[in-house]
Amino acid sequence: MSLNLDFSIDEGLDFGGAEAEPLVRSALEAVLRLIDVDEASFSVTLLGDDAIAEINSRYLGHEGPTDVISFPLWENGEPVVGDIYIGLEQARRQAEDMAVPLPQELRRLVIHGTLHVLGYDHPEGEEREDSEMWLLQEQILREVEG
Repeated sequence: MSLNLDFSIDEGLDFGGAEAEPLVRSALEAVLRLIDVDEASFSVTLLGDDAIAEINSRYLGHEGPTDVISFPLWENGEPVVGDIYIGLEQARRQAEDMAVPLPQELRRLVIHGTLHVLGYDHPEGEEREDSEMWLLQEQILREVEG
């Protein structure tokens, strides 16, 4: 498998420096292996609340910060290309609410965004956590966390 990753953290955000990129890469690679994707290019950016809220409003018409936004930039027959934006401050809040480590929540969000880029979707509301996509996401997360 060939994965080209462009990773960045918005200026002023603290995740712990260089340790975020290996977490992101391992989560991406796990999804691509499971879905049998041979070639992919991803841009993954960790953003603060204001920056992710701006993308959320501009492209999705939703107000406020969110945890993950992804954009598939490929068509069938082409190598997979996608952009994933993760709201790091929102991820931190979610990790605290669920009493899980921030690295685990970051992996979950990378997996979630990658599945969206690959064409998976889920319903909103209570059915979300019972959907095929959610169950696959949690399976991949368990495998990555070993």
